Amino acid sequence: MTSTAPVAGLLLAAGGGRRLGGRPKALLTTRGRLFVELAAGALRAAGCDPVVVVLGAAAERVRERAELTGCLPVDNPAWESGMGSSLRVGLAAVSRAGAGAALVALVDQPGVGAAAMARVAAAYRSPESLAAAAYGGRRGHPVLIGAAHFAGVAAEAEGDAGARDYLRAREALITLVECGDVAVPDDVDEPGDLIDLPS
Repeated sequence: MTSTAPVAGLLLAAGGGRRLGGRPKALLTTRGRLFVELAAGALRAAGCDPVVVVLGAAAERVRERAELTGCLPVDNPAWESGMGSSLRVGLAAVSRAGAGAALVALVDQPGVGAAAMARVAAAYRSPESLAAAAYGGRRGHPVLIGAAHFAGVAAEAEGDAGARDYLRAREALITLVECGDVAVPDDVDEPGDLIDLPS
């Protein structure tokens, strides 16, 4: 990372938890802390500055309950349309902050912490950089998107696809950073997923 063009953290935390009975994922808890606090704190601990947190479902409750000191919460009024709209809102905020790249993390992966985030952030070389955590060689999150790619990603981010199609078309340009030894990338999507959260 460079001081002239820092890596910003971008936490996508707008989902309504439809498969969790309408429990917003940002307000789920593990280890006595809200998911949104853990993920935002991990991005900060990884050296990201600023840390943009995109809120949607229950945004007011999240702002009231979550400890997000040092973070920049932004609202996505179109959160129900899927992750793509949250990514667009977040990239716009990161761009305004003048970041050289965005490290994109998902609020529903409590097993991905600061160690994995710092590794992927360290892959930043220039605004052209693309990097992603890998687990056993398989690409996952967090994903580092250099500023030169912001407009292209935003243009293709629709529905729940996020940056998937954009990155798939540029697979050869992505630096994979193995994180399987320090993180567990499981998503919390359904009630059964809450049982075995990291403690």
